[in-house]
Amino acid sequence: MSILRVGLLFGGKSGEHEVSINSARAILQGLSSGDNPSKYSVYPFYIDKSGFWHTGETAQSVLDSARPLPCDEIAKPNLWLFPPQAAEIDLWFPILHGPNGEDGTLQGLLSLMTVPFVGSGVLGSSVGMDKIAMKAVFASAGLPQVKYMAVTRSEIWSNPCVFPKLCDRIEETLDYPCFVKPANLGSSVGISKARNRNELEAALDGAASYDRRIIVEAGVNARELECAVLGNDNPQASVVGEITFDADFYDYETKYTDGRSQMVIPAQIPSHVQSRIQEMAIGAFKAIDGRGLSRVDFFYVEKTGELFINEINTLPGFTKFSMYPQMWKSSGIDFPQLVDKLIGLALEN
Repeated sequence: MSILRVGLLFGGKSGEHEVSINSARAILQGLSSGDNPSKYSVYPFYIDKSGFWHTGETAQSVLDSARPLPCDEIAKPNLWLFPPQAAEIDLWFPILHGPNGEDGTLQGLLSLMTVPFVGSGVLGSSVGMDKIAMKAVFASAGLPQVKYMAVTRSEIWSNPCVFPKLCDRIEETLDYPCFVKPANLGSSVGISKARNRNELEAALDGAASYDRRIIVEAGVNARELECAVLGNDNPQASVVGEITFDADFYDYETKYTDGRSQMVIPAQIPSHVQSRIQEMAIGAFKAIDGRGLSRVDFFYVEKTGELFINEINTLPGFTKFSMYPQMWKSSGIDFPQLVDKLIGLALEN
């Protein structure tokens, strides 16, 4: 059997550039372990913060150092120009998080190459990234969610008569506390908790600086649970994990600061709650037309037994210590097996 040439694609122009590098480092190690070296030859492709593609020793040096390259001024005709080595790739393993990585744009580019790639296609990726579109799809699938409102930058950055009325509607519909989120950013970037009118106004203004579409959600006193999904037409769900943290909410700083958050896998929940979460996770995956992998996040109100789906992430963090591979490890699939299965699912597509 011939060895498959896998293009490991990482970096990108989003705020999750460094997370992508760490995910790629773990995937490279996974593809270099067990039986995988006899199946795959890995070629790193690094997209720097300006959008320029690097291969060979330069891309490998980023993986070795875990540090991004300095962002130099690049002539516009060279941006997003495929290096010649791209034509030699049999399958792509993209692990770019955030905008221009997991929002369908890169997936469209890879689809045009007519080469298999790991993860969801254009539709699943774009719906999974846009929180407003995602919630609409979840609603149509009958998945329970907390109350929310979609607003636009033009409403927020409007004349002095419109903005106060918008805040009035949010208060009447959702009350406090509420969470304000850019619709198209990952890893808790730009998310704020509002407990009063002043904080709401500041949160809306801040979110509008990131995105033209914003979502405002009702706050809920709940445990934060997650479930990993693996598969294509017949996806499987992992055991359920729980995120605990010492902050007011799970913001970017808490997520990526050592010691600020902890994973509990499997989560200490009743078996019927785990079964329901697994069922809902697969339902969400199918609703967005997911492929390959996704992590689905939930709110569990222990006092009432209510479950709400929060969001789906079609290219979750993929270090050895990230929730997605850890949940599968607890379910009996170790890291080298997991990356091997994901490549198999990409070929199946």
